[in-house]
Amino acid sequence: MLLSKEHIESIHRNIMNLFTKVNCTFYGVAIIVYGIQQFIYGNFRRVQLPPWQYDLPALNIIAYITGTGLIVAGAAIIFYKNAREAALILGGIFLLMCCFVHVPYELISEPNKSYHLGLWENVLKELALAGGAFLVAGGCNDIHMNTKSVIIKSLEKFIPYGSIFFSITIMSFGIAHFMYEKYIEAMIPYWVPDHTFWAYFTGTALIGAGVCIILDIRKRKIAALLGTMLFFWFIVVHIPGAISNPFADRGNSISSAFDALAFSGTAFLIAINRKTPVSDDIG
Repeated sequence: MLLSKEHIESIHRNIMNLFTKVNCTFYGVAIIVYGIQQFIYGNFRRVQLPPWQYDLPALNIIAYITGTGLIVAGAAIIFYKNAREAALILGGIFLLMCCFVHVPYELISEPNKSYHLGLWENVLKELALAGGAFLVAGGCNDIHMNTKSVIIKSLEKFIPYGSIFFSITIMSFGIAHFMYEKYIEAMIPYWVPDHTFWAYFTGTALIGAGVCIILDIRKRKIAALLGTMLFFWFIVVHIPGAISNPFADRGNSISSAFDALAFSGTAFLIAINRKTPVSDDIG
């Protein structure tokens, strides 16, 4: 018995819904891990706040409160309970911290020369996390949001720019592969031959992917390839690194692993590029 066109479209829609939820879950899991780390270390990841944080009174209490907020927001995204609101608020906070805390620190208080790209890594990661949050919000159904606050309505205007925020960071990472190739080579597993080649090759791929996404050149296919590459790195590069050295530098290797997972999910969300938000009728 042949399936009707409507049946095929329904199956396709459900598959895309499921795929969207999986990638939102990647992002949500990363957010929960960041929140848990704030409880473990009693302070903020450098991606979230620069060294200015150590001048805050009751830093550990602030870290616990905001860590709770991250865990709740991540859970809301994973379980699709007010996920759109949670993602929009996350995106807004990350963007504010990027523009009005991280950037001023790098320009005013950074003890090293601020023109070194490596010093802007945390700024750019937070920008990518903001972009990812807006893309998650764009994929969520808001049928339960009968009334929207002015803040939510304002934050929704950033959803179309999520892929641009993310791509700026991806391009900068690609450039860093050429500027700091020895550092990148050290991250590549020992069993992979010719580390220099792969450092440059993946750097080129990152730059090209970021440019194509921003310029909308085969955007969905390129984003799908980017997401696949980032997820592969999460499995092959970041997980082994996190397992081998989980507590060094306040768990930075674990943070980096889940950065890769969040960025992989973000790239896949760009690849899906849904005009209709995912519904709650599955999962």
